[in-house]
Amino acid sequence: MELELNKTKPLNRKRDKFFAFLDKTLRIEKLNNPTGFAVLLVSCLFFALAIKKAGLVVGVLLILASIGIPAVYAIVAYPKVGIIILLVAAYLLMWIMRMGFTTFPLGTLMDGFQALLLIGFFIKQKQNPNWKIYHNPITALIIIWIVYNIIQLANPSAESRMAWLYTIRTVAVVMLMYFVFMYNITSIDYIKIVLKLWLGLSLFAALYAWKQENIGYFDFESRGLADEKVRSLLFIDGHWRKYGIFSDPVAYAYNMVASTLLCFGLIMGPTTKRQKIILSIMAVFFIMVMMYSGTRGAYVLLPAAFALYAVMHFNKKILVVSIAGAMMMLFLISIPTSNATLVRFQSAFKPSKDLSYQVRKNNQKRIQPFILTHPLGGGLGATGVWGQRFAPWSFLANFPPDSGYVRTAVELGSIGLLIFCTFMFIVLKKGIEHYYEIKDPWLKCVSLTMLLIAFALNVANFPQEAFVQFPINIYFYLVVALINIVYRLDKELESKKLNEGRID
Repeated sequence: MELELNKTKPLNRKRDKFFAFLDKTLRIEKLNNPTGFAVLLVSCLFFALAIKKAGLVVGVLLILASIGIPAVYAIVAYPKVGIIILLVAAYLLMWIMRMGFTTFPLGTLMDGFQALLLIGFFIKQKQNPNWKIYHNPITALIIIWIVYNIIQLANPSAESRMAWLYTIRTVAVVMLMYFVFMYNITSIDYIKIVLKLWLGLSLFAALYAWKQENIGYFDFESRGLADEKVRSLLFIDGHWRKYGIFSDPVAYAYNMVASTLLCFGLIMGPTTKRQKIILSIMAVFFIMVMMYSGTRGAYVLLPAAFALYAVMHFNKKILVVSIAGAMMMLFLISIPTSNATLVRFQSAFKPSKDLSYQVRKNNQKRIQPFILTHPLGGGLGATGVWGQRFAPWSFLANFPPDSGYVRTAVELGSIGLLIFCTFMFIVLKKGIEHYYEIKDPWLKCVSLTMLLIAFALNVANFPQEAFVQFPINIYFYLVVALINIVYRLDKELESKKLNEGRID
């Protein structure tokens, strides 16, 4: 026995020395040593030889692999880094796709990011299990919704299973990010990083749209606008509707509304005077460039969110400000004007005089008998792009839902609509309850911000589909998760204060 132990000790010492060497070389000195220089030299020679022998494509693939493998490891092993990558990618995805650098379906890259984060989530749960944080009604409704969407694969009324496969990614699978956010966002400092990132990306998007409006489009954007179908949607009353870095003007406008509310909520919190000024300027800028989108559905969202804020903070000061704001809105709605942007803004508050609204209303009336006779709906993905691609012969493939709620009712039936509306109700209910219960001033303002954004997007889902396009389909579940997270962090702070008081 002693002989066996003596044999293993030298091996263990060699292994320990090897790992110590790696730790010193990679982590401490970060390859800034002779070994690092040798590794880089060999790598350069290898890349040069590979490109010479196999061509430029192999070289590009090797470079991508050298970036991709560490990125994959970082996303799985360090989920906080992965979340940042996901949020940035969700914001910039459509912009990069429009540039046309590659024909690779970048949407699958987002699926890959989400899959890696889920793998990291399960690994972390295995190492440090914490399922208790999911014991709340929001989580229960999310699970019910995901299960119901999976069951839709067997919907007897569905015309295409492929349409289900393509649609479930943006309707149900993306909701799994809620579990990733809930587990990994565990500190106020990290929340601040996420919110600063959100504001920074929003500012970039707003400046980009300002450039489109006042300077013009890039060549790759102009080529896309040459399409006749695109022109019919974006060129209205002699003016191009702007879309910034997003897929379309609707997604752009809704993101600017959410960014404005993010600024407004943070202004209401314990911020410095300098921060309030910066946030106020950003909020005004976001509203201004949002008008370039020509998206009438977005114009009502800010008044609706501010109305909720006024109800939750009802006092004499808020009443005076609300009355002044209402009078300003009435003035803008009724003032005679020849400005195309202002005319379109006014039409958002006069739907009875808008022809497109009447068309949507008639379409919704036409589809009501189908909804009433199909409690499970016509199948996930039955309408819109995927319906036209996989079942162009079907009745629903050519039906324009023009509303997230109408689409839910058509594709998932009255049962699906009930589940989705219950989920939204619970999110708003918990958001309001948590806001009044939270004690910490900064967490309270974040809670208010997330509640206002969730409410505005809920309203936005009636005239348009608010939850299916990047980046809102990712950021909305970040908002939902933060409604619970800030409440949890506040309770942890209160518990810590009580324990410190007992020790004293």
